Amino acid sequence: MEVFEFLSESAGKTLSELAADLDQSPATIYRILVTLEGRDLVEFQAEEQRWHIGPQAFVIGARFLRRTILDERARPFLRKLLHDTGETANLGSEQNGRVLFLSQVETHETIRAFFPPGTLSPMHSSGIGKALLAQMDEDRLNRTLSAHALEAFTEHTITDVSALKSDLAEIRARGFSMDGEEKNLGMRCIAAPVFDMNSEAIAGLSVSGPTSRV
Repeated sequence: MEVFEFLSESAGKTLSELAADLDQSPATIYRILVTLEGRDLVEFQAEEQRWHIGPQAFVIGARFLRRTILDERARPFLRKLLHDTGETANLGSEQNGRVLFLSQVETHETIRAFFPPGTLSPMHSSGIGKALLAQMDEDRLNRTLSAHALEAFTEHTITDVSALKSDLAEIRARGFSMDGEEKNLGMRCIAAPVFDMNSEAIAGLSVSGPTSRV
């Protein structure tokens, strides 16, 4: 699984590259790759002598969405957000301290935000991420923040824990969050949490686009 996960994060690797990167013998890595290839989880491109993630990986990953009706239930709301704002609408949830984008309805504008399903993003620099962080109790919030460094992506990224907590308090009070060029310069996002029947924030909806329009 370590080999499979590592390969899924790359654009293709040779056997020798995989062996070197994972500090394993080529023979060991080759046996693993052949096993995965037998399940179509990886595939070998003979021309370039490179191994790539296989089609079955997508099939299995897509089944994740079937675990919940969130994606299906959210589609009408995503389409309405797109219709009302003209901007890309997104659905995401928290996954191991990061935002996992589950669904998206894209604008037809040339310049637009793009978060394909399966994309993982840091929570502290994401509209959906901050909307969800704002709903966490103090203990869970501290655990989540301590597990991931507050990396600076732009000059607007909040990298100080105290400053982030102050921002989260404001988000909690007004009910929605804003990502003002905190992940990508020139892009802005507005997000709000989605609550379940127990009033727990289980996902977030957002609208994102260039600062010239949002």
